[in-house]
Amino acid sequence: MPLTLPALEADGVVHGFFTRQGGVSEGIYTGLNCGIGSGDDRAYVRQNRRRAKAALGLDAGDLVTLYQAHTADCVTVDRPWPEGEGARADAMVSTRPNIVLGVLTADCAPVLFVDPEAQVIGAAHSGWRGAVDGVLDSTVQAMEALGAERGRIVAGIGPTIGPDSYEVGPEFPGRVNAGPMPADDFFRPAAREGHFLFDLPGYVRARLARAGVGQAEWIGTDTVPDADRFFSFRRATHRGEGDYGRLLSAIALTG
Repeated sequence: MPLTLPALEADGVVHGFFTRQGGVSEGIYTGLNCGIGSGDDRAYVRQNRRRAKAALGLDAGDLVTLYQAHTADCVTVDRPWPEGEGARADAMVSTRPNIVLGVLTADCAPVLFVDPEAQVIGAAHSGWRGAVDGVLDSTVQAMEALGAERGRIVAGIGPTIGPDSYEVGPEFPGRVNAGPMPADDFFRPAAREGHFLFDLPGYVRARLARAGVGQAEWIGTDTVPDADRFFSFRRATHRGEGDYGRLLSAIALTG
């Protein structure tokens, strides 16, 4: 079963931040790898995605995911598309029942959105670059276009690289500070001289508040140290693995 956030629970809405547990993939992808773009056996990935839909109670629903490219682009979903043919974007919104909006991550922040009164949902893939460039703002604006109100929107940040795991080089704070919001408060010195630890979930939450979202919460789970439950790009890189699985975070309207 996926992890959930009480803040996202509402009538007619289901959501889940899936771990890697409960899937059929093997090797470096062991578990519930839902990444079509990974090097995993496509049959395993399809079965994992079916299992995720079933866990949400939407066996007959349509799971849609994107061709994610660390952009600020958001698309509106009014009908499902064939598996693996998602738009090149990093967020999506919808008002259509039984369409499961899914984002895939392996350290970046998955963010799920709902305006329960307007029955508008959204999902965003937010790495540092997308957050700085405005993917969260784009999602909120697209939800507004479908009838949502910023102050009613609840956003949930799923498992992501945590503030104790995200070591960055000396040039990195300048890149984040080049965005529209001061970011010094989200950096602290790392043990390695000249390096810093970056609080990605804290920055994402602050960007959501800046966008006027009524409530934003982080689930509080770091993907990097917990290999039993989460895939992690950073951990796979440090281990010299050639690829990594992708975690699914998903939200849907049920009727």
